[in-house]
Amino acid sequence: MAVPKRKTTVSKRNKRRSHHKISNVNVVEDKKTGEYRVSHHIDLKTGFYNGKKILDI
Repeated sequence: MAVPKRKTTVSKRNKRRSHHKISNVNVVEDKKTGEYRVSHHIDLKTGFYNGKKILDI
């Protein structure tokens, strides 16, 4: 069985984990309602997406 020869240093460990961060969600303000929503998603209050009515609410 493979066993590490040396203990992994804190620096090496943290460099490996540098891409494990949580990314920010892209929140934009809706032009019509002024509500905040995630970009490229349907506005659930009005049912509009890209200026077109998608959902009947």
